[in-house]
Amino acid sequence: MKLPRHLHAFVIGTVCAAWFGVASAAPDERIAALAAKEKPALLETLKQLVSIESGSRDLEGLDKIANLIADKFKALGGQVELIDPTADAYRMEDTPEKIGKVVRATFKGTGSKKIMLIAHMDTVYQIGMLAKQPFRIEGDKAYGLGIADDKQGVAVITHTVALLKALDFKEYGTLTVLINGDEEISSPGSRNLITRLGGEHDVVMSYEGASVREDKLSLATAGIASVSLNVTGKASHAGSAPELGVNALYELSHQILQMRDLSDPATGLKMNWTISKSGSNRNVIPAAASAGADVRVLKVSDYDRIEKQVQERVKKQLIPEAKVEMKFERRRPPLEATDASRALASHAQQVYKELGRELGADDKVAGGGTDAAFAALKTKAPVVERFGLQGFGAHSADAEYVLIDSIEPRLYLAARMIMDISRGKAAAAP
Repeated sequence: MKLPRHLHAFVIGTVCAAWFGVASAAPDERIAALAAKEKPALLETLKQLVSIESGSRDLEGLDKIANLIADKFKALGGQVELIDPTADAYRMEDTPEKIGKVVRATFKGTGSKKIMLIAHMDTVYQIGMLAKQPFRIEGDKAYGLGIADDKQGVAVITHTVALLKALDFKEYGTLTVLINGDEEISSPGSRNLITRLGGEHDVVMSYEGASVREDKLSLATAGIASVSLNVTGKASHAGSAPELGVNALYELSHQILQMRDLSDPATGLKMNWTISKSGSNRNVIPAAASAGADVRVLKVSDYDRIEKQVQERVKKQLIPEAKVEMKFERRRPPLEATDASRALASHAQQVYKELGRELGADDKVAGGGTDAAFAALKTKAPVVERFGLQGFGAHSADAEYVLIDSIEPRLYLAARMIMDISRGKAAAAP
């Protein structure tokens, strides 16, 4: 049967569209082959990184690993700086006097898009733990202290840049790599630099790892703050002259109880008192008492609200003679999902489908805080987290690993995303 001309054209168009759809869903064989070639080199880099202890307060270890990372990016053709962020630090109660350096590597291309890749090299582990837990491979798992959080992120970025160099791809305007050494202590030194650079780039991709349970990107994370209360009273004998004392424990208890209802489930705001300390002896009216609360928010604006509420409540004292001091610390802002980050994540999902894999991406708040939140603080550009390898056991001290089978797909994804962003095929700053 001969089709009418308009139907004939429609059928041909539909078939062609379907054919091109299938073709576009096929992986780029050259990139896939280079990702496979980079896999053993990435594993070797992981071994090198894990073999250097780099706790957030271990300045010697942080210097050693920063120099290693700097040398790798220099070898790849980057302009590399080692930045001491100490003078610019946001001082919190647990901020060390001296903070580890930041590695900043800059690669100049022929295009216009500015892309930033971030990860951190510090860990939560103590000096001496490496001796009992060296890097090792068992089946599809590579184990090591800090390997999932976040030395894999450093390795993935390093070998993504190596892959792009092998492709001789330079169609970006600027490719910036930023690796800090203070993430595990809330990034007191690097936060201002991350925020400033985030505002200067068209896209920020953060390389914390994905979960072994869910291969997905994160568009939102919780913000973290803390409240510290310190009450000063007056000691006295609890048996013979309690009236001559000023009971700091009574005042502290009053403060905690009057601030026990500040959580707001409707907005995801959480404030919970978690630690307290008072007194020295059973028979002495306590002259000092202290407590700490953990605060979580989903929106930056909620910080102002909860801080104001705490400031108002703390003025209502049970014992006027007691001295009450409150400190509210904004340890890390939340990463809030935006239309721009959703669009970038959607493109990443399409890239992953080329490999026959499903990539999750939603704005469900997951895990702890992230430096991506600092990068997103003063920009409308897309900022997306968890471009790193799938892993498990972060902070566990004895069970941290990454899945080796996730190396090739994540390298492929990272390279394709940078290429597509550079060519205007993926979402960037509006």
